[in-house]
Amino acid sequence: MNNAVFNFEYPKNEPVKTYSPGTNERKSLQAELDSFSNSVIDIPLIIGGKEVRTGNIEKVVMPHDHSHVLVHYHKASPVEVQMAIEAGMKAHKEWESVSWVERLSVTLKIAELISTKYRARLNAATMLGQSKNAYQAEIDSACETIDFLRFNAHYISDIYNEQPHSDPGVINRIEYRPLEGFVLSITPFNFTAIASNLNLSPVLMGNVTLWKPATTAILSNYILMEIFKEAGLPDGIVNFVPGPGSVIGGTAFANRDFGGLHFTGSNNTFNQLWQLTGKNLANYKSYPRIVGETGGKDFVLVHPSSGVDEVATALVRGSFEYQGQKCSASSRAYLPSSLWPKIKERMGDMLSQIKMGDVRDFSNFVNAVIEESAYDRIMSYIDSAKRSTEAEIVFGGKGDKAKGYFIQPTVILTTNPHFVTMEEEIFGPVLTIFVYKDDQYYETVKLVDETSPYGLTGSIFAHDRHVLDKTSHELKFAAGNLYYNDKPTGAVVGQQPFGGARQSGTNDKAGSYLNLLRWTSPRVTKETLRPPTDFRYPFMKEDTCH
Repeated sequence: MNNAVFNFEYPKNEPVKTYSPGTNERKSLQAELDSFSNSVIDIPLIIGGKEVRTGNIEKVVMPHDHSHVLVHYHKASPVEVQMAIEAGMKAHKEWESVSWVERLSVTLKIAELISTKYRARLNAATMLGQSKNAYQAEIDSACETIDFLRFNAHYISDIYNEQPHSDPGVINRIEYRPLEGFVLSITPFNFTAIASNLNLSPVLMGNVTLWKPATTAILSNYILMEIFKEAGLPDGIVNFVPGPGSVIGGTAFANRDFGGLHFTGSNNTFNQLWQLTGKNLANYKSYPRIVGETGGKDFVLVHPSSGVDEVATALVRGSFEYQGQKCSASSRAYLPSSLWPKIKERMGDMLSQIKMGDVRDFSNFVNAVIEESAYDRIMSYIDSAKRSTEAEIVFGGKGDKAKGYFIQPTVILTTNPHFVTMEEEIFGPVLTIFVYKDDQYYETVKLVDETSPYGLTGSIFAHDRHVLDKTSHELKFAAGNLYYNDKPTGAVVGQQPFGGARQSGTNDKAGSYLNLLRWTSPRVTKETLRPPTDFRYPFMKEDTCH
């Protein structure tokens, strides 16, 4: 028995490797890219630690080279989903009683393996499967995944050391129990780190997960499962079940042991799942925990006191890194008429230097969007702008899906602040700009707040401190992550815990103790050292003083 009081100190963020020519990390990454490119990986379900092959197989291709099959994966039926739930609940009985220090040790081992042995392999899988360039993969599948694991280790030690006050003669304590059922983890294609965290944050708190990975991220997610196993995560704690959402969700939400949902994805899907939970509420042992991060229509609001170069850089990086396929990507901007001509010129110069193509060519800044349906949807917005009398294409506007799903970084200028591309989430390399008159800044602030149903991220650019303070107050509910004089993307674990409200999710702040608290069900115990032996209170005694 370990009777030590353990505390994990505040960690440092994982350093970002450069992958510059001639570096060892570049050579290792290129070797893994070649290895994956020259093979087709067969990916099974993993239930209770065992590989399960259903024979119902589909392929996944590289988005930037869609004739190249990357993996074949087996799809689950309701039978396998039920098997996974049973395996998880069986593992739950032992895992919940494992010391949190031991659970923490497993997750730190996962972080160490990703930082060293598996870094190149996980990054390469993310690059090829999700069409991320080397830098975008490094800050995601390596650094952010590691940061989630290490910072959560610190946060859990803080949480578990939080205990209530005890009066003389009484001992009060809190036990941080896991949820009574399993957690359904539904993970997105765009961040490998999110896929890891949506599973391992509940797991760290003593829970088990049923994992439905995004099909288009299945290779990197499968590599994560390999790392989990090597690090010593017991069988059945995370059950890897790719397949149709309707099959997995339908089976999971109908189960009495459904204890929680950890979700990142579209607003519509999250709303449907929440409604499905409500319909089944009477069947559950406990009220499920519903935690979700959904969409965004993230803004950049520029005051006339701003600098041209910093705004232009933020718009290019914030809108077009990873092809705009970040929930936090800037997709609507409000610029003063006095600065627009110079910002336009500077953006045009930057965009003219951007190369687009295969992730294996490290000189490419922009790669492919994730799949054909995404390509078609994004291009439909661009085509709508081309046809409209209220908008014009300033930069880009072309797409080509002959070899890969490539769309040029596109900038739309509109005269209508409620034009469709100013209001609807596109999730692609499309930025729409509305130019306002300089003396109408605060009217524009109100417009920013009322235009979108989302409330995820936003940027305010101003050199005037009073403007920053007042604007921030006016936009207090418009963004869960607000940036001053910076792009609205790139939240770092431990520095900017991430999440938004309104229709952007439950704002449970991944990368902080707030998210971990959602995966525990505390029990308070009071021990009385000298229990009363008489039901009567002192005030009830006869008054003998006259």
